[in-house]
This record gives sequence, structure tokens and C-alpha cells, in this order.
Amino acid sequence: MTLTKGQQRQFLGRGFSRRSFGRLAALIAAGPALPFYNEFTLAAQDLDMRAPAAGVVKIDTNENPLGPCPEAAGAMRDVIAGGGRYMFHLAGEFQAVLAEQEGLRPGYVQAYPGSSMPLHWAVLAFASPSRPLVTAEPGYEAPEGAARFVGARVIRIPLTKEWAHDVRAMAKADANTGLIYVCNPNNPTGTLTSRADIEYLLANKPAGAIVLVDEAYIHFADAKGCSDLVAADKDLILLRTFSKIYGMAGLRAGAALARPDLLAKIRVYGNTWVPATSMVGATASLKARSLVAERRKITRDTREDVFSFLDKNKVRYIPSVSNHFLVDVKRPGREIISALRGENILVGRTWPSLPTHVRVTVGTPEEMNRFKTAFLKVMA
Repeated sequence: MTLTKGQQRQFLGRGFSRRSFGRLAALIAAGPALPFYNEFTLAAQDLDMRAPAAGVVKIDTNENPLGPCPEAAGAMRDVIAGGGRYMFHLAGEFQAVLAEQEGLRPGYVQAYPGSSMPLHWAVLAFASPSRPLVTAEPGYEAPEGAARFVGARVIRIPLTKEWAHDVRAMAKADANTGLIYVCNPNNPTGTLTSRADIEYLLANKPAGAIVLVDEAYIHFADAKGCSDLVAADKDLILLRTFSKIYGMAGLRAGAALARPDLLAKIRVYGNTWVPATSMVGATASLKARSLVAERRKITRDTREDVFSFLDKNKVRYIPSVSNHFLVDVKRPGREIISALRGENILVGRTWPSLPTHVRVTVGTPEEMNRFKTAFLKVMA
């Protein structure tokens, strides 16, 4: 594949050299096969990618143990009989339902198989050798992989003392910033950045910079999302996924919400086709109106019970509003990760800036009770 003349002009204007055209053309042709696409590559050193054995508690990758809701499961079963057809129209139906619920006009929602694809493609579309990516530390590292692959500089801004994104530092990090990434609630800390701070960032960012807000975990927090800012045509791309509260991590459904011109710049990098099963499952999930509130309460109650246990045992942790949290084990985190694995408890990874903190996903009450027992044992 070769770049069109229009693509060449666009890339030259963003600071790419002609020598990079072959690499960029290969990226566009690769689509979902991009070398940094698979999420598990981020944590290959910490996670066991084999299927968990019977009796193993898996609380390591921020999944929802409840799985798809009954409405979604039923819709996916029903559509299988027609699986010999492509059923492209189902993505359009999903986009229409999500747009209506979020108060968006047609053309402001693009369906994807999860939210990783638009996340990576947004980096490719707006960061470049002359336009850095600004992100949080600690934060979700996937955008950094895409940025470095195309030679874009990555600027990490430490979270505030309250574990929120330091939007003032992010806004002034570089006058030529191309993309500012905010995961809200944050991964790995599970902490929330206020709506006022998001609005500040949009109002004070460098001209031409795009803000990418990843709301993968927003439904776990009793907080307002930012879709109304998309409706107001801000320089904002919003990511949503059905992998978390909706329990569809293995089924891959998600969306990008943004002005049509911003979505068009992302679509340059590949096909956005999404399987029929995930589309009907996601649409049914959206229509199950009480689902989010019910699952938010289940997760909150389980999480707060674990926090009470940690408080009782004088173990420090970062207060989270999400389905995961960081616990400070006061020693190299990988030692505890390994020790818990020996007790058939799989927990998440560490971050370089917080090497003694281990990320734990909120599982079922029964799973978290097993975690408590094993945790006290390995900490002793």
C-alpha cells in the first residue's frame, strides 16, 4: 500500500518525514493487526495468559465477573442463527441508540470492537514527531505504545496529591501538544478527575490539541460523563466500552463519541467492522435501563467491604470509585503478585512510579473473601 498525495500532505504537515511514509502506509494497511494492539502485551511479564485452572480467582484485568446481562445474552443467542449474513446494519442501530441516550446527533458515534482500537488510532491521528502525547503517571500505558511507534514524544504528568489528573500541568506541558489522554476514572488508581477539571483542560489546552477522555470505567462512579461536551462540538473524543460494567470484555463492543470531522480522522487507519453478536449485545445492554445502577451498587458494596477489611488490618490503599484499586504492600509488588498466584489468586500488575502498589480487580463477594484470606497469609 502507498499513501495518497492527500495523506502525504497531511503527514508532512504533522511533522513526519518522507522517509516515514512506508512505515505509515504499513500502519494503515495493518488495521487491527497493529503491533501494539493487543492489550495483554502491556502486562505479559505479570499475567498468565493461559485459561485459569478450576478454583483460581481471577481478579487481575479489571473484568466484570457478572458477564453480559440476561438481555444481552438472549439477544446474542438469537442473532447467531443469522450468522451467515454480515448484518452491517446492526452497528448503525447500536450507534443510533447510544447517540439518542447521550443526546448526540447522527454521525457523532462510531462503533468499534471495544475501545482499544479508537484509542490507538486517535494517537496515530493526532500525535506525531512534532506533536507530543500528554498523559498521566501512573496511567494506562496503551496510548504510549502507539505514540512511540510513530516517533511521537510522550510527556507524563504525575497525578495530583488527590490522585486526579493534573489538568493545569497537562494543559501547559507543550505548546505543540497533539493529544492529551485522560482516563477517567483512572487506570490503575480508580480515582476520578472532576468535571470542572475536564472543562478547564478543554478551555486551556494548546490550540489544535485534542483531548481524549477514556470513560471505560465511568459507569462505576456516580459521576456525569462528558457526552454533552461532545454535543457542544468541543475538541474532544470520548471513548466508551462494554468490557467493564456491561461484562462483555471477551465479546468486544465499544464506541468513540466525537464531532464527525474528528471521527473521520480516526477512521483513516482501518476498518471499523464490528461482529453482529457484540452489536446486538451492546444495544440490548443499553436498553436495560436499571443495569448500570444495579451493577454500580454491587461493585461499590463489594469494594467498600474490601476497603473496610484493609482498614481493619492497617493496610494502605488508594481510595477508588471504580472496579479496581491499588493496595500498598510495602515491598516490591511483584513479590506479592507471585505469592498470591501460589494461593490461586491472580491479581494485576505494578506501575513503575508505584512499585509497591498492586492493582486488584473487584470480583464477586466470594472471590474477594478468598482474596482477603490469601492476602493476610502472604503479607505475614
